[in-house]
Amino acid sequence: MIKKYDARMPPRIPIATAALVRDGLILLAHRHPDRRWYPDCWDLVGGHIEAGETAAQAVIRECREELGIRIRDPRPVPMAFSDPTIELHAYLVDRWDGTPVNAAPDEHDQLGWFAPDELAKLKLADPASLPDILNLMRLAQDPAGLQPEG
Repeated sequence: MIKKYDARMPPRIPIATAALVRDGLILLAHRHPDRRWYPDCWDLVGGHIEAGETAAQAVIRECREELGIRIRDPRPVPMAFSDPTIELHAYLVDRWDGTPVNAAPDEHDQLGWFAPDELAKLKLADPASLPDILNLMRLAQDPAGLQPEG
């Protein structure tokens, strides 16, 4: 079914996020309590896609700005997000250069590595994304599961 344009619908904000997974853990950032959008909760790192930038370029830039790392080979993954004003582009990242640090303390007040069984206890930016986050953590443990079909 083709969706028709509806001028009453506000434009969606394009966001790119990175799910950094290593050794069965995922890196999440705690959003600063003073943030206007989604304060005081845990989320994947990422941010706005800038004009003229692809989602992949944005996630690479955001990881450099927020974590001080250079990610390699970000792979697009499905990610549920319940906010209809957000156009979410999520990427699985399991290879990077450098050690992630909180390079954006005005945006995040803490970083943490979490096991799958710890995620349900956290206040997430969008709990609707939890099943997809858990699934991509499983996929990261089985690289064959990430190969494109063909």
